[in-house]
Amino acid sequence: MASRYPLEQIKQIKDKRLQEAEKFLREKKEAQRKEEEKLRVVEEERNEILQHREAKLTQFRETLDEGTTTDKIQQMKQYLKVVEEKLKVKEVKVQEQKKQVDLAIAAVEAARLELLKKQRDVEKLDIHQKEWDKEVKAALEHKETTEADEMGGVLHERLKRKKKNNP
Repeated sequence: MASRYPLEQIKQIKDKRLQEAEKFLREKKEAQRKEEEKLRVVEEERNEILQHREAKLTQFRETLDEGTTTDKIQQMKQYLKVVEEKLKVKEVKVQEQKKQVDLAIAAVEAARLELLKKQRDVEKLDIHQKEWDKEVKAALEHKETTEADEMGGVLHERLKRKKKNNP
């Protein structure tokens, strides 16, 4: 007769929670990957505007060196201000997205720590079950040995009585 592990239901619950923690970690890693991709896109957009600004500054300097009208200079300055504003807006977006990436990284780390905790819980129960199995096996062997000893004793007594009665 094999005894059933008394904490089997708890073990099943812990296993299920471990699987849920693994799934949660995968989801958080995917969310982090998406946030990092968004950051890459926003940084590319910012870098394009930055390159455009540098090109326009170079063009502006060349135009000044060649000599041009005041209206043209004012027009170029105004355009450079517009480009600067776009650059500032993109820089703010980059910083905000970096914060989102940092939050995603923190969420992944928290999910990873929770997964480790769940793994430890499952490992503890596995160890407990192995110990319990050993104890049950030892108790069963002890019981069988005791029963065998009793049966041997009874047989011995019978034989002794038989010999005594039949000299």
